[in-house]
Amino acid sequence: MIPERMKRVNEACKEALGEILQEKIKDPRIGFVTVTSVEVTPDLHQAKVRLSVLGPEEEVETVMRVLERAKGFMRRELGQRVRMRYTPELRIFLDRGPEVSERVQ
Repeated sequence: MIPERMKRVNEACKEALGEILQEKIKDPRIGFVTVTSVEVTPDLHQAKVRLSVLGPEEEVETVMRVLERAKGFMRRELGQRVRMRYTPELRIFLDRGPEVSERVQ
């Protein structure tokens, strides 16, 4: 079970990263990207960021490469928006859950 404090940290990071993706990253190759979840480790040193990307497979791969390069910028912005002892290193993963559930329907 996740402690209440970690739930708040995860949710704050999720909201901040969603805003950063919408407002700050101006790369035209990034289409419709949604932050589905963020899991920060208890020591606050790493965060698993799960993203949902709509579009064809080639576009998804391009978006993931662009975001992999923008991790440093995203981390710096996250540190300015969410006050924590450490700003976690971001590890970005593609979340295929929404895509799979859409196909099932």
